[in-house]
Amino acid sequence: MRELSTVDRKILAKLQGDFPVCECPYAEAAEQLGISEEELLQRIESLLADKVLTRFGPMFQIEEMGGAFVLAALAAPEERYDEVTALVNELPAVAHNYRREHALNMWFVLATETKTGIAEAIARIERDTGLAVYAFPKEREFFVEMKLEARL
Repeated sequence: MRELSTVDRKILAKLQGDFPVCECPYAEAAEQLGISEEELLQRIESLLADKVLTRFGPMFQIEEMGGAFVLAALAAPEERYDEVTALVNELPAVAHNYRREHALNMWFVLATETKTGIAEAIARIERDTGLAVYAFPKEREFFVEMKLEARL
């Protein structure tokens, strides 16, 4: 992992939850940071390319936009784990996929543009893998704001 510059640390500290909502958000953020918009964009791209950041973008409440998401799991036989992982990850609806030490050893998040998309994605995974998918819809929502310190 590369050493973060003072400017990179300021970017990471500033853009966690304080990204401007305006016509030119990158220009506004860059001005607040004392750099050019072009430099900010280049640094964000570099942080993503170097895997310092894995994602840079907004968080949406997909249900408010007509979509849906659900935590799902399946029991992948160990000898087929890599094959099943590849089949599950082929779907654009799969947001995350994690291995767990549990009878249900593969857990993933499905996010779709429509409420019916979840059932369609589950049906496809079951068809492609021959394995049962268990869906765990949220019962309540909690908002936990997590900001990571980028020490200056």
